[in-house]
Amino acid sequence: MPPRRRGASGFHGVRERPNGWYSAEIRAGDVRLGLGTFRSAREAARAYDAAAWRLDRPRSQMNFWDVFTREEAQRLAPPPRLITDMDRADHARRQRRLLVAEEDERAMAEWRRRHPEDVDAEHAYWAERTARRRSERADRRQRKAVANEQCDIVSAGGRSFFTSDDERWDDDWLSTSDDTDEDDDGDGSDLE
Repeated sequence: MPPRRRGASGFHGVRERPNGWYSAEIRAGDVRLGLGTFRSAREAARAYDAAAWRLDRPRSQMNFWDVFTREEAQRLAPPPRLITDMDRADHARRQRRLLVAEEDERAMAEWRRRHPEDVDAEHAYWAERTARRRSERADRRQRKAVANEQCDIVSAGGRSFFTSDDERWDDDWLSTSDDTDEDDDGDGSDLE
């Protein structure tokens, strides 16, 4: 019997799945043996060749002719991707979360459609909060700049207008880091 035609993947016994992974399978008599799923067609072809060596297939039915022993084929073949019960449970959990998120989005869109006055009030709240936080950051920067100037004056031998027990000396240690952009209020939420 002539060797089977190579598939669309370019390798014997390798099929591309819709998700972009590749599956390897080989026939043993009337039975088709699944060899696993792999990230690349080349890995799947190596798995096919390892199985072909175990089934004593002729070299003309192998994908790679640079392998000369069964042991070498086994060594080059990647392990199959195993789908365990835990993988299935994780997948089901992610699917449930996705459904909940989609339903939540639909409910929020419906709420926005029915209650535009609440949406306007929410936008006003966030605009006021953003303006207040920007103002607070600007005030901290100014207080820190004054404290730094006083420290520089004292370190240069001058006299500060702060007294020794003035709390404004502590302003030198204020955090003025601002890792947000101009449109962000710094709380991590994004309301569009």
